[in-house]
Amino acid sequence: MSWWKKLKGKISFNERLNKHTTFKIGGPCGYFIEPEDIDDLKLALSLLKKYHVPFLVIGAGSNVLVSDRGLIGAVLHLTAPSFTKLTFKGNIAETGAGCPLQKLISEAAKRALSGYELLSGIPGTVGGALVMNAGSGKNQRNFGDLVEKVTIMDYNSNIKVLTGKQLKFSYRKSNLSGCIILSARIKFNKGNKKEAAGKIREYLSYRKNSQDSAHPSAGCIFKNPVGFSAGKLIDSCGLKGSSIGRASISLKHANFIINRGKASSGDVMKLIALAKRKVKNKFNIDLKPEIQIWR
Repeated sequence: MSWWKKLKGKISFNERLNKHTTFKIGGPCGYFIEPEDIDDLKLALSLLKKYHVPFLVIGAGSNVLVSDRGLIGAVLHLTAPSFTKLTFKGNIAETGAGCPLQKLISEAAKRALSGYELLSGIPGTVGGALVMNAGSGKNQRNFGDLVEKVTIMDYNSNIKVLTGKQLKFSYRKSNLSGCIILSARIKFNKGNKKEAAGKIREYLSYRKNSQDSAHPSAGCIFKNPVGFSAGKLIDSCGLKGSSIGRASISLKHANFIINRGKASSGDVMKLIALAKRKVKNKFNIDLKPEIQIWR
């Protein structure tokens, strides 16, 4: 039975996921589904459950390494207007999970609102930033700091609104990973346009000078261990520039693995294993991935 014919949104078959990740790595998935709206998403979840089709949710793909073998099942991508809308009322933003982070930041700055300039230059969506509590290593501010409310859908299609103590954010982690984020309410600080624009330029300059943006990557590969910088630990092991296949540990930032052109997921995984092993042997510290690994 062609169960997907009941869906209103876009659906592709055997869609290669390297087109949907900033790493530019990843094989095909069985179904790539872009629901039209919340009702269509509910229908998709009920059909996936009924026909026992496993699924994952992808945002901008900026924090994901996908196996070259691809994935069995479906990938949900919330890109329709229903999931990307952004409105402001005073210093409060109501934003869909699929809204690009950079759009949120720039539109806030136009309204003389500040608080999230630290996320300037991070490719991603609001939903992805919430799940991993994205932030800046420069001053340890995190996305969850100003979030007032998050609307989610569980895998049984139930919609819930989480506020206050129901929202739990910690370093590169939240309690939102087992659900689908639909929207969020963000409270900004009141400021002025000139200061907000200046902060955005500052963070963009910081990322440009300290991180490798010349090649596809997934940003920082590892979380920073308590009291340490993962990048400095890897650098201290002499691993900057180390290559396997077409993947390399960045010469600019040792916590970045870059795709120098047609790198495989296997190449990246071998470099991840190398960095973990060397850091463990030299410092007795276990590095933990910040990225999601889909295989």
